[in-house]
Amino acid sequence: MTEESAWNRTVLRVNNERLLLGRLRADGATSRAELARITGLSKPTVSTALGRLERAGLVREVGKVANAGRGRSPVLYEADPTAGYAMGIDIGRSWVRAAVADLNGVVLGRGDERNQADDADALVAIAGTLARRVAAQAGLEWSSVLHTVVGSPGVTDSATHAVRYAENLPGWGRRGATDLLQRELGTGLEVVNDANLAALGEYSVGAGQGCELFVYLLIGTGIGAGIVAGGKLFLGAHGAAGEVGYLPWGVDGSGASDAPTRGMLEDAAAGDAVLALAHGNGLTEAVSAKDVFDAARAGDARALAVVGLEAERLAHAVAAVAAVIDPALVVLGGGIGDNADLLLEPLRAALQRITPLRPELVPSQLGGDAVLRGAIATAVTAARERAFEVWNAG
Repeated sequence: MTEESAWNRTVLRVNNERLLLGRLRADGATSRAELARITGLSKPTVSTALGRLERAGLVREVGKVANAGRGRSPVLYEADPTAGYAMGIDIGRSWVRAAVADLNGVVLGRGDERNQADDADALVAIAGTLARRVAAQAGLEWSSVLHTVVGSPGVTDSATHAVRYAENLPGWGRRGATDLLQRELGTGLEVVNDANLAALGEYSVGAGQGCELFVYLLIGTGIGAGIVAGGKLFLGAHGAAGEVGYLPWGVDGSGASDAPTRGMLEDAAAGDAVLALAHGNGLTEAVSAKDVFDAARAGDARALAVVGLEAERLAHAVAAVAAVIDPALVVLGGGIGDNADLLLEPLRAALQRITPLRPELVPSQLGGDAVLRGAIATAVTAARERAFEVWNAG
């Protein structure tokens, strides 16, 4: 056998195994005969490939088909969800959250930790310690965690791995910070914009299910948006699509600096702006944006006025998104956005006044777990491929 023909046979074998593993993940428990039928592979090829996958721990037997007639009952196989595990981490200004899932995406454990970090080193320590604790509490060896996806504000530079535009996380934009996290975890690692992950979470199991084009608007310590088109994230040329916090605010753009690090709309409508509006409106007892919304929910006129002002400002973000992208749906989420019961009515009224382009507005179904759910979904996809690649490389 020539070297080229041996290479071709190896490629064909790997492709067949990947095809069968993919069908088992998509269809669930399936017999060899059914796999041969739906893939077009011969029964001997399917049997050989399944045998290799089973010995590798990627596939397992799960029973037999009930057979009322004579002869052997066909054996059913499924992709083994315990062939590896995936970790999702949500890094926010106030909280770091982590969850671990098997290769079916079933969450086996999660944990939350206050983010008291004042630099990148401390943030890496919090995230790494929390992730390992969550895995241990789920009864997993850390070496079985194959891939980690981290959601955080900002955009990761593909060349330097530095996170840009994450001004609310002290030191997180430092060059080398994400490399330090990868060394701490020792797994595959992706750092993805939090609004993008939240959008994927809502598309997978939340308010965006089945929607061809929608936007997740995250309003919290900062403001950002995730855009899902045809089931995939739209990232733009440099990964910054959806950085709506940088939209201009005000008639004359007053407040802009020569080298802005924090967006004008973010300054006007994120969590600290809500608190500043409240103090300016006489609600001096409020110490957080949550206090303002709680007071509004209780009927405080000063707080309700602030909610109205916040809705007016957010309406400009929605109007801009509607004019450029024309989404069918805008999902409101994040710490501020989760107060949709108060915000949606004045927000819709403001849109009526400023634009004829008015997408449907709905609250997040996943709430504070949206980023984490998106991180898990993304990490599981990568961990599945990693498990297969590691075996084939061995």
